[in-house]
Amino acid sequence: MTTPDRTVPSARPAAPAASGAPNPVQVLERRPLRLRMAQSMGVDRLDGGWWPQSRDLAVELADLVDHFPVECGRVVRALFSPPDWDPAPRRIPVEGGYIKVGSFPRDDTHLIELKTSDRTVLHVLVVPPTFTDAQGAEALLAAVTRGNVHAAGDLLAVVDEQLEVDPADHWEDDGGHWWGDGQVAPSFRTAAETTDR
Repeated sequence: MTTPDRTVPSARPAAPAASGAPNPVQVLERRPLRLRMAQSMGVDRLDGGWWPQSRDLAVELADLVDHFPVECGRVVRALFSPPDWDPAPRRIPVEGGYIKVGSFPRDDTHLIELKTSDRTVLHVLVVPPTFTDAQGAEALLAAVTRGNVHAAGDLLAVVDEQLEVDPADHWEDDGGHWWGDGQVAPSFRTAAETTDR
């Protein structure tokens, strides 16, 4: 199965406050879903990257499932890494029903496994919601980079070490580059990708 490497633009709208009633809990504006899926599924260690906005699995997973790219399949089950999330229910309401969720026992992989209706299992990096814009963008890009071999936790450690990223060196999806002249690429990039500019 292939899908274009892109960030999914849709998002679940924020719930409006009742008209005229004070809102004791301010509802934060939801950003568009931050998800990138690789062009080829099941080829590399990771099939994509997801950067949720909070640690609330019920809210974030519903947003992911409801806006998951059609060409990647319909998500019917998810296994998550407990350290990434606050406690969550075993079933989460989504458009058209519920999705079953479970957790990896004592796992700290920063990974979520999504099982689709055709029994495909997708391994998706979970980027911490506390990452900066530069770190989050880099982690999503690394997750879909062809030939990725790092475990999700190791990949995030590499990204977290990159404290300052020059905006002039950001990846351009229209055939640009990632690292500027004379800069060393992170270890998750292959030699072919760093020399082919």
